[in-house]
Amino acid sequence: MNRRARPAIVGGGLVAACAVAAATVGALTGGPGGAAALSASTGLAHATPSANGSLPGVSEHGAGRAGASSGKSAGPSLTGATTRLIVPDVIASVPGGVSQADLARLRRLSGVRVVLAIDGARITVNGAPLTVLAAPEAALRPWTPPATAGDAAVWSGFAAGDLITTTTVARSAGLVTGSEYPVAAGVRTTLTAGAPALLPIAGVDAIIDQARGRTLGLVRDIAVLVNAPATDPVTLTARVKAALGASSTVIRLVPAEVSTSLPVDATPPTGRPTSYQQLFQESAARYCPGLSWTVLAAIGQIESADGTNVGPSTAGALGPMQFLPSTWRIWGTDGFGDTGAPNIMNPFDAVPSAARMLCADGAADGGQQLRNAIFDYNHATWYVDEVLTLAAEYAREST
Repeated sequence: MNRRARPAIVGGGLVAACAVAAATVGALTGGPGGAAALSASTGLAHATPSANGSLPGVSEHGAGRAGASSGKSAGPSLTGATTRLIVPDVIASVPGGVSQADLARLRRLSGVRVVLAIDGARITVNGAPLTVLAAPEAALRPWTPPATAGDAAVWSGFAAGDLITTTTVARSAGLVTGSEYPVAAGVRTTLTAGAPALLPIAGVDAIIDQARGRTLGLVRDIAVLVNAPATDPVTLTARVKAALGASSTVIRLVPAEVSTSLPVDATPPTGRPTSYQQLFQESAARYCPGLSWTVLAAIGQIESADGTNVGPSTAGALGPMQFLPSTWRIWGTDGFGDTGAPNIMNPFDAVPSAARMLCADGAADGGQQLRNAIFDYNHATWYVDEVLTLAAEYAREST
């Protein structure tokens, strides 16, 4: 399973996808033309905020999400974001930039929920070339992974105009949080490095507030992100291409098929599942008959990207299914023949434990009981919707 963890786009490919990118990048790195040579449309698709501008359910739990009634405590809500998180399924570009008409056509496509036009470019920070995206916080924040969306320190720096990179990029570029570094873009200036974070698209090195990005001369509306979780990725790509025209470049950010290659353990004991897909399937069958394995798979992907981000979270949640230790003391289970104390970090224990907890809440009964059980796992309506949508994708892709 790797549907949500690392959308595939090569660093720099976002800019290269645009026919005017070569001249643009030259301008942004100090070549002829400078920032004055850049042109763009003004369209920007905003996600709809809640009445109070907060993101219910995003808190100091797990990968930045809400606690549930089963012992996971909910933290304070965060402002400046929307009521649910949004996964980028497709990124597309059009020569000359994405127009309001382009955005309108995309919004009318069957299955499309949200679109977001973004600024971007390849710039140099502290001597390192970085691919940077820019959009307003309220629009961009919901598109980031839950751990990032719920990190107040990241968005405090973002609002102040800091450059938010991944930890790997910060290390390779020699960036230290809170320090200023020289930047070569449409102008030559300095930027402060913000707290590093997980970013929504692999190969994108950094994000920055739209207002700050435009002072740097980033290319306006260079591309658009599209969210259509219930639509087959291949079908969605074709529809976006048709809507934007033959000159557009459309890149699918999710695999068309479920991956079964991600191992549970490098050397799993004989007779145990060897991949996360098998682990979810066997855990559902053994510990919650009637529960679709795809629900466990969706929770495992959203919580930890199938064991690739096991915490601890800022609230202390741990393991591939992101249990708080207090919750684990209630539901921790030795699975698949393990002996001794259940291990919160061991997927052979954690996934069966999640199945047991969901089952106790009626998940195997389906319908509203399933929704209630997922809500109890994590008190957020957007979380329930995301789990069920992703589970439906897994079910479709595995047939």
